[in-house]
Amino acid sequence: MHVSDLHAGWPFNPDLARLLAADAHALQPDLLVVSGDLVQRADFPHQWQVIKAYLRQLPGPQLIVPGNHDVPLLNVFDRLFRPYRQFTRHISSEINPVFELPGLAVVGGCTAHGWTVDGGRLSRDQIAKLEGIFRRYPSGTCKIAVLHHHVIDPPGSQPGRIISNADDVVDLFDRCGVEVLMCGHIHVSYIGSTLDGRPDLERGTIICQSGTTTSTRGKGREAGKNSYNVIEIDDTTIRITQQLFLENAGRFVPVAQHIYPRRSAGVYALPEPSAIDDRR
Repeated sequence: MHVSDLHAGWPFNPDLARLLAADAHALQPDLLVVSGDLVQRADFPHQWQVIKAYLRQLPGPQLIVPGNHDVPLLNVFDRLFRPYRQFTRHISSEINPVFELPGLAVVGGCTAHGWTVDGGRLSRDQIAKLEGIFRRYPSGTCKIAVLHHHVIDPPGSQPGRIISNADDVVDLFDRCGVEVLMCGHIHVSYIGSTLDGRPDLERGTIICQSGTTTSTRGKGREAGKNSYNVIEIDDTTIRITQQLFLENAGRFVPVAQHIYPRRSAGVYALPEPSAIDDRR
């Protein structure tokens, strides 16, 4: 289960948060991923207390990376010299977390840094460390990356807000065989591929981008809307279901489903011969 941009603080919608918690407990996912922006303003301790209490209401295990809103803005000293102090105090001591199951590796990278307000990047050191992590898994492992910032602009979105060294990051994913990238940041959901922006890539990586899940700050075509994703993985396919909150239904409902063949299944994951009706 993939949620993003919760924004505890003035934009936080507690009614949506309760619905999300109910969905999460009904689903009981193997992993709950939160791709950043837990709070609206990292300078305010109360917002961290709110989100910490809320995350405790959600099922685990959880993998959480910081977003740019999780880095102080008003306190310049903290922003430059200890940008993750509140995150590590209230959420997790690890800003580049790793989660493993047999056949699955989910690896987080912190793209939020104190010297930028909105933008993000992965440092050379981070890229080298991520490459080392991804390469230690055997063939057939489903490798998933989690960042806050996105790497290509979704159709119709405001251009120019992607991670500053997006090409380096996309190349990293391609050469390491990363099958899925989960991200957020711009409050617009999008399911696609890094091939959409980089057709020169050898294989590409599926992009699973969530809009804002529990805040009032949806943007563009999702203004006033909220979303999250459910990802199901087996030996042959990756299935992503986009969930959108609909007011007339009073709940999150599935609005789209995307099915991709696993790399380990070959170029195409064909059905078993017994499932094919060859009658004329």
